[in-house]
Amino acid sequence: MTRWTTPALLTALALTGLTGLTACSDEDSPSSVASKVASAASQAGDAVSSATAEAGRRFDDIKNGVDARDDVRLTAPTTASDGRTTVQVTATNSAGSAKSFTVQVDFTRQDGKLQDVAVVTVSDVPAGGTGTATARSTHDLSGKVTAKVSRAVRY
Repeated sequence: MTRWTTPALLTALALTGLTGLTACSDEDSPSSVASKVASAASQAGDAVSSATAEAGRRFDDIKNGVDARDDVRLTAPTTASDGRTTVQVTATNSAGSAKSFTVQVDFTRQDGKLQDVAVVTVSDVPAGGTGTATARSTHDLSGKVTAKVSRAVRY
């Protein structure tokens, strides 16, 4: 499976490729390099769209769930040793019996552009208790990353 980099990294790669054109072979023209970069950027956008669609499917499978965004908190994003961005997800169960939570975390750049989507399940949180899970990006994210709860369902 191919993993695509973020648009910011693609831009950096594009600039590197474009500034190094004097050493390229006859097959690499400025337009062909630009076309390759545009194609890669499109595929990166497709990866985020695919992750968002998969998150939607996960939520569609939940029956009799209630909106629980107000019951979910995130820690500040950190970068793990493998380069992936992670946040701890804490769900508080205000129901009278054990419940599970499915939470969509959106990872965005400082300018608000969506970089990645992660969906986690916090299973079997006792009544009145809390449970935790870790949301992890699917690829390395560049720049200052923020995270927010886009959707959360208790069931």
